[in-house]
Amino acid sequence: MVEIVSVTRKGQATIPKRLREKYGIKRKVLIEEDERGILLRPVPSPSDDLGSLKPIFKGKTSRELLEEARKEEFKREEGLMKHVGEGSIRL
Repeated sequence: MVEIVSVTRKGQATIPKRLREKYGIKRKVLIEEDERGILLRPVPSPSDDLGSLKPIFKGKTSRELLEEARKEEFKREEGLMKHVGEGSIRL
């Protein structure tokens, strides 16, 4: 199906509601240009389960991953501080 939409003086065009709903377009779209013209693609929201790394991190949020990393770093630093008191540092 082909649709014609108007473009304002500011270069704004309205994407028909039917297409916004069909493709999940919310507030932003990617615009790709090639020799045939332009292509609009919906920008996935961060909450969408589209990330290729989610299985690797077992569904944990970035906040949870950061907290775990900080705890590990804190434990490592505690260990180093104990060795400093003993006069030797092992990495």
